[in-house]
Amino acid sequence: MNKIKFAVLLSGLIGVIASASVITAPHVDLNRYLGKWYEVASIPQSFQRQCTGNTTALYSYSKGGRIKVINSCDTANGRRSVALGRAEVVDSMSNSKLKVTFVKIFGQWIFAFGGDYWILDVAPDYSYALVGDPSANYAWLLSRTSKVSNAVYVYAEAKFRSEGYNTCKILTSVQTGGISARIPLCKLVKAASAAEF
Repeated sequence: MNKIKFAVLLSGLIGVIASASVITAPHVDLNRYLGKWYEVASIPQSFQRQCTGNTTALYSYSKGGRIKVINSCDTANGRRSVALGRAEVVDSMSNSKLKVTFVKIFGQWIFAFGGDYWILDVAPDYSYALVGDPSANYAWLLSRTSKVSNAVYVYAEAKFRSEGYNTCKILTSVQTGGISARIPLCKLVKAASAAEF
Protein backbone atom coordinates (compact mmCIF):
# COMPACT_ATOMS: atom_id res chain seq x y z
CA MET A 1 0.00 0.00 0.00
CA ASN A 2 1.49 3.35 -0.98
CA LYS A 3 1.74 6.31 1.39
CA ILE A 4 -1.13 8.25 -0.19
CA LYS A 5 -3.59 5.35 0.04
CA PHE A 6 -2.47 4.68 3.61
CA ALA A 7 -2.96 8.34 4.56
CA VAL A 8 -6.47 8.38 3.05
CA LEU A 9 -7.37 5.13 4.82
CA LEU A 10 -5.97 6.39 8.14
CA SER A 11 -7.82 9.70 7.79
CA GLY A 12 -11.09 7.88 7.14
CA LEU A 13 -10.51 5.56 10.09
CA ILE A 14 -9.80 8.49 12.40
CA GLY A 15 -13.00 10.18 11.19
CA VAL A 16 -15.04 7.06 11.95
CA ILE A 17 -13.48 6.69 15.40
CA ALA A 18 -14.00 10.40 16.16
CA SER A 19 -17.66 10.36 15.10
CA ALA A 20 -18.25 7.17 17.07
CA SER A 21 -16.83 8.73 20.24
CA VAL A 22 -19.00 11.89 20.21
CA ILE A 23 -22.44 11.15 21.61
CA THR A 24 -25.33 13.51 20.98
CA ALA A 25 -28.41 14.22 23.07
CA PRO A 26 -30.93 11.35 22.86
CA HIS A 27 -33.75 13.73 21.89
CA VAL A 28 -34.10 17.45 21.21
CA ASP A 29 -37.46 19.22 21.10
CA LEU A 30 -36.79 21.66 18.27
CA ASN A 31 -39.78 23.81 19.20
CA ARG A 32 -38.13 24.46 22.55
CA TYR A 33 -34.65 24.75 21.05
CA LEU A 34 -35.57 27.55 18.65
CA GLY A 35 -35.13 31.14 19.72
CA LYS A 36 -32.19 33.26 20.81
CA TRP A 37 -28.97 31.85 22.24
CA TYR A 38 -25.92 33.62 23.65
CA GLU A 39 -22.49 32.12 22.98
CA VAL A 40 -20.83 31.93 26.40
CA ALA A 41 -17.89 29.71 25.37
CA SER A 42 -16.49 28.29 22.13
CA ILE A 43 -13.46 27.06 20.25
CA PRO A 44 -12.47 30.18 18.25
CA GLN A 45 -13.01 29.71 14.52
CA SER A 46 -11.61 31.61 11.53
CA PHE A 47 -15.10 32.53 10.35
CA GLN A 48 -15.65 34.36 13.66
CA ARG A 49 -12.34 36.24 13.72
CA GLN A 50 -14.12 39.58 13.26
CA CYS A 51 -16.15 39.04 16.44
CA THR A 52 -15.12 40.92 19.57
CA GLY A 53 -18.09 40.03 21.77
CA ASN A 54 -21.83 39.65 22.29
CA THR A 55 -22.11 36.74 19.87
CA THR A 56 -25.64 35.38 19.49
CA ALA A 57 -27.54 32.89 17.38
CA LEU A 58 -31.21 33.17 16.52
CA TYR A 59 -33.06 30.10 15.23
CA SER A 60 -36.56 29.97 13.74
CA TYR A 61 -38.47 27.71 11.37
CA SER A 62 -38.13 28.36 7.65
CA LYS A 63 -39.65 26.90 4.48
CA GLY A 64 -39.53 23.16 3.94
CA GLY A 65 -39.03 22.36 7.60
CA ARG A 66 -35.59 23.90 7.62
CA ILE A 67 -34.30 26.22 10.33
CA LYS A 68 -33.37 29.83 9.66
CA VAL A 69 -30.07 30.78 11.28
CA ILE A 70 -29.00 34.33 12.10
CA ASN A 71 -25.58 34.59 13.75
CA SER A 72 -24.39 38.01 14.86
CA CYS A 73 -21.64 39.59 16.93
CA ASP A 74 -20.00 42.90 17.78
CA THR A 75 -16.94 43.90 15.76
CA ALA A 76 -13.97 46.18 16.44
CA ASN A 77 -15.52 49.01 14.38
CA GLY A 78 -18.58 49.05 16.63
CA ARG A 79 -20.94 47.43 14.15
CA ARG A 80 -22.76 44.11 14.23
CA SER A 81 -21.57 41.39 11.88
CA VAL A 82 -24.47 39.24 10.69
CA ALA A 83 -24.37 35.87 8.93
CA LEU A 84 -27.50 34.25 7.50
CA GLY A 85 -27.78 30.50 7.06
CA ARG A 86 -30.02 27.48 7.06
CA ALA A 87 -29.97 24.25 9.03
CA GLU A 88 -31.63 20.93 8.34
CA VAL A 89 -32.06 17.92 10.56
CA VAL A 90 -30.10 14.87 9.41
CA ASP A 91 -31.21 12.56 12.23
CA SER A 92 -34.98 12.84 12.66
CA MET A 93 -35.03 10.18 15.38
CA SER A 94 -33.21 12.42 17.85
CA ASN A 95 -33.21 15.86 16.16
CA SER A 96 -29.74 16.28 17.67
CA LYS A 97 -27.72 16.07 14.45
CA LEU A 98 -28.09 18.93 11.98
CA LYS A 99 -26.22 20.27 8.97
CA VAL A 100 -25.76 24.04 8.74
CA THR A 101 -24.77 26.05 5.69
CA PHE A 102 -24.10 29.72 5.05
CA VAL A 103 -23.57 29.20 1.31
CA LYS A 104 -26.37 30.27 -1.02
CA ILE A 105 -26.05 30.04 -4.82
CA PHE A 106 -28.77 31.19 -7.22
CA GLY A 107 -31.26 31.33 -4.38
CA GLN A 108 -30.53 27.78 -3.17
CA TRP A 109 -28.88 26.85 0.11
CA ILE A 110 -25.97 24.50 -0.60
CA PHE A 111 -25.67 21.92 2.18
CA ALA A 112 -22.74 20.20 0.44
CA PHE A 113 -20.68 23.10 1.80
CA GLY A 114 -22.32 22.88 5.22
CA GLY A 115 -20.91 21.82 8.56
CA ASP A 116 -22.06 19.39 11.22
CA TYR A 117 -24.01 20.91 14.11
CA TRP A 118 -24.43 18.24 16.77
CA ILE A 119 -26.34 19.02 19.94
CA LEU A 120 -24.35 17.09 22.54
CA ASP A 121 -26.54 18.03 25.48
CA VAL A 122 -29.32 20.41 26.41
CA ALA A 123 -30.57 21.43 29.84
CA PRO A 124 -33.95 19.98 30.87
CA ASP A 125 -35.39 23.51 30.81
CA TYR A 126 -33.51 24.42 27.58
CA SER A 127 -31.60 27.15 29.42
CA TYR A 128 -28.25 26.03 27.99
CA ALA A 129 -26.93 23.70 25.31
CA LEU A 130 -23.62 22.13 24.34
CA VAL A 131 -22.96 21.97 20.60
CA GLY A 132 -20.12 20.26 18.78
CA ASP A 133 -19.25 18.11 15.80
CA PRO A 134 -17.92 14.58 15.20
CA SER A 135 -14.32 15.78 14.84
CA ALA A 136 -14.37 17.58 18.22
CA ASN A 137 -12.87 20.63 16.50
CA TYR A 138 -15.96 22.80 16.97
CA ALA A 139 -17.60 23.54 20.30
CA TRP A 140 -20.11 26.04 21.60
CA LEU A 141 -21.67 26.49 25.01
CA LEU A 142 -24.91 28.36 24.38
CA SER A 143 -27.20 29.94 26.95
CA ARG A 144 -30.52 31.76 26.95
CA THR A 145 -28.82 34.48 28.99
CA SER A 146 -25.46 36.23 28.64
CA LYS A 147 -24.24 34.83 31.94
CA VAL A 148 -24.25 31.29 33.33
CA SER A 149 -23.44 29.92 36.77
CA ASN A 150 -20.16 28.31 37.76
CA ALA A 151 -22.05 25.01 37.94
CA VAL A 152 -22.92 25.22 34.22
CA TYR A 153 -19.29 25.88 33.29
CA VAL A 154 -18.16 22.96 35.46
CA TYR A 155 -20.75 20.63 33.92
CA ALA A 156 -19.98 21.78 30.36
CA GLU A 157 -16.23 21.32 30.84
CA ALA A 158 -16.73 17.78 32.15
CA LYS A 159 -19.16 16.91 29.35
CA PHE A 160 -16.95 18.27 26.58
CA ARG A 161 -13.92 16.50 28.09
CA SER A 162 -15.84 13.20 28.22
CA GLU A 163 -16.53 13.59 24.48
CA GLY A 164 -12.83 13.88 23.69
CA TYR A 165 -12.46 17.66 23.62
CA ASN A 166 -9.37 19.51 24.81
CA THR A 167 -11.24 21.94 27.05
CA CYS A 168 -8.25 24.27 27.23
CA LYS A 169 -9.06 25.14 23.58
CA ILE A 170 -12.62 26.12 24.52
CA LEU A 171 -12.58 29.78 25.57
CA THR A 172 -15.22 31.80 27.37
CA SER A 173 -16.93 34.39 25.18
CA VAL A 174 -17.15 38.08 25.94
CA GLN A 175 -20.74 39.03 26.75
CA THR A 176 -22.19 42.21 28.24
CA GLY A 177 -23.37 41.19 31.70
CA GLY A 178 -21.27 38.04 31.53
CA ILE A 179 -17.55 37.27 31.45
CA SER A 180 -15.45 40.08 30.00
CA ALA A 181 -12.40 38.07 28.85
CA ARG A 182 -11.59 34.94 26.89
CA ILE A 183 -10.46 32.33 29.42
CA PRO A 184 -9.76 28.65 28.70
CA LEU A 185 -12.62 26.59 30.08
CA CYS A 186 -10.20 24.19 31.77
CA LYS A 187 -8.64 27.08 33.74
CA LEU A 188 -11.97 28.71 34.53
CA VAL A 189 -13.29 25.47 36.04
CA LYS A 190 -10.08 25.01 38.03
CA ALA A 191 -10.44 28.56 39.35
CA ALA A 192 -14.12 27.97 40.12
CA SER A 193 -13.21 24.88 42.12
CA ALA A 194 -10.73 26.99 44.11
CA ALA A 195 -13.29 29.85 44.35
CA GLU A 196 -10.82 32.24 42.70
CA PHE A 197 -13.21 34.01 40.36
